[in-house]
Amino acid sequence: MFNTASTTPGKLLQMLAALLLFAAIMGVILFIAGRLGRGKNGDKWVGYIYLLPAVLMLLIGLVYPGLRTIYESFFDAAGNAFIGFDNYKTIFTNEDELTVLRNTVFWVVFTPFVATAVGLVYAILVDKSRMESFAKALIFLPMSISFVAASVIWKFMYEYRPDQGSVKQIGLINQIIVWLGGKPVQLLIESPLNTFLLIIVMIWIQAGFAMTILSAAIKAIPDDIVEAARLDGVNAWSMFRSITLPSVRPTVVVVLTTIGIGTLKVFDIVRTMTGGQFKTNVVANEFYSQTFRADNQGLGAALAVLLFILVIPIVAYNIRQVRQGA
Repeated sequence: MFNTASTTPGKLLQMLAALLLFAAIMGVILFIAGRLGRGKNGDKWVGYIYLLPAVLMLLIGLVYPGLRTIYESFFDAAGNAFIGFDNYKTIFTNEDELTVLRNTVFWVVFTPFVATAVGLVYAILVDKSRMESFAKALIFLPMSISFVAASVIWKFMYEYRPDQGSVKQIGLINQIIVWLGGKPVQLLIESPLNTFLLIIVMIWIQAGFAMTILSAAIKAIPDDIVEAARLDGVNAWSMFRSITLPSVRPTVVVVLTTIGIGTLKVFDIVRTMTGGQFKTNVVANEFYSQTFRADNQGLGAALAVLLFILVIPIVAYNIRQVRQGA
């Protein structure tokens, strides 16, 4: 009746067919698991049967696309001619791509450390205070909105209007500059300042995440250790340096690496606020632009591979730290 899924009824039928197929596959898996579970080593076979769908989905949804992306990174824009490592050479020699790499380094170096530091200091300051819950809610609120929404908010903060008598500034930052006797500045087109202004948005969002995790770690420090340090006359700085920080170090590492991974993949903020223009581009946005805007499949694939390679060491280190702390 419906030849394509372009109409609403067609989409509903397609969704219904997918649900029925999923139910049928799960029914077959449960049936086979029930039969095999009765025999010798039944528990082991049941485990294999339940693991099989996850392995298949992993192969189809992650392994195959990853290998396919690596393969396509060695071809030209149209994906027809094999060009070897030329796409990777372009990434590390082209001036625009070098700017992308430079900005990505700025993001990865500053965002995780500043966001974690802000979250840690805030968690210590509000710990066991009278308004602790309210104070934590304030800094956690940005985590409840999307990156796009946060970007729109901060884009208004940085908004610029020409310096004319009848024109009033609507951007808070430029209005403060005018109040102080200065002239409004087009903040989002001044490089490399604009990159750091975008980084502030990410820090604003991630500081709440860091505070929440680190606050839980601080509360897990045994009270007897804290009381013993206070009886010995330890001041606030020595308490932080000798007691608090060593106790929460594994959690700090996890927070740093988690924010670092998210920072490497940052896309929404750059896309919403500048579109990657004015030398604010990063690897994730450049990958999107080359693949879907410039239709350069080869370079886009190479950028995706580079992003994957950059994430691997952080993930590996994170896993290692979690295992050591377990």
